[in-house]
Amino acid sequence: MSEAVVEQALIEAFADALWMERGLSQNTLVAYQSDLSKLSLWLQRQRGKRLLEAGQKDLLGYLAVLAQQGRQARSSARLLSCMRQFYQYAVRESLLSADPSAQIESPKLPRPLPGTLTEREVEQLLAAPDVGDPQGVRDRTMLELLYATGLRVSELIDLRPEQLSLSQGVVRVIGKGDKERLVPMGDEAQSWIERFLRGPRQAILGQRVCIHLFPTRRGSGMTRQAFWYLIKRHARQAGIDKPISPHTLRHAFATHLLNHGADLRVVQLLLGHSDLSTTQIYTHVARQRLKALHAKHHPRA
Repeated sequence: MSEAVVEQALIEAFADALWMERGLSQNTLVAYQSDLSKLSLWLQRQRGKRLLEAGQKDLLGYLAVLAQQGRQARSSARLLSCMRQFYQYAVRESLLSADPSAQIESPKLPRPLPGTLTEREVEQLLAAPDVGDPQGVRDRTMLELLYATGLRVSELIDLRPEQLSLSQGVVRVIGKGDKERLVPMGDEAQSWIERFLRGPRQAILGQRVCIHLFPTRRGSGMTRQAFWYLIKRHARQAGIDKPISPHTLRHAFATHLLNHGADLRVVQLLLGHSDLSTTQIYTHVARQRLKALHAKHHPRA
């Protein structure tokens, strides 16, 4: 059996194990197999080695060659992740005693700035639903609450009426890891919730009962996909032509708070971030806005 056939059989065994363990998509598995096949070919031609014979210097050499060829840092990071999973698999299967990729540092990736909306665009979006219709009142209430609280879409659609305290103006949110936090609703969102509960909610339900605050016409809770289509439709009605998702309003909530002088740690608590570094990305968005304002209004900008 040729070395190439042995290497390919090893790569396929790794892909099968990965599918069994993590249920990765076929496209991901094919990409991993392709990456490993290219690495195997380079090792044989340039170092005279098989995949299981490669050392840390060999893998670093391969990554360096790809970088010289113009491979982007994000692409190299994905390749390194593939290498690590392959060599960890080899160690688990007792094919190797040590992982040669273990001490290789991942390339530093720039954190993508979250997309957001201007305050004017948010106003246009909030005004888009037809509030003469019960579902329009529901949609307006959901959008108002999302912008007022910065909830994750999963937190919004899972809300139940008992999580609201209209007397105190707060919502009790069950976030990631089942962590609870209290978030102020604000007068506008609270007003829309009260309006929604006075009639439109029951008009949507009819004789049915739903445990969720925001039901659909079928009497069930809304799905993430349904709300994604809903917000896209209202964005089109509002004339907003930039990419938008439910998460966009969460970004707008955080960015607009910071633009108006909110403390970063307060925003961290409201968003339910366990680590302040996760929240700090919004300071970059806010800083861009401040620079734009400075350039527009300062006489020496």
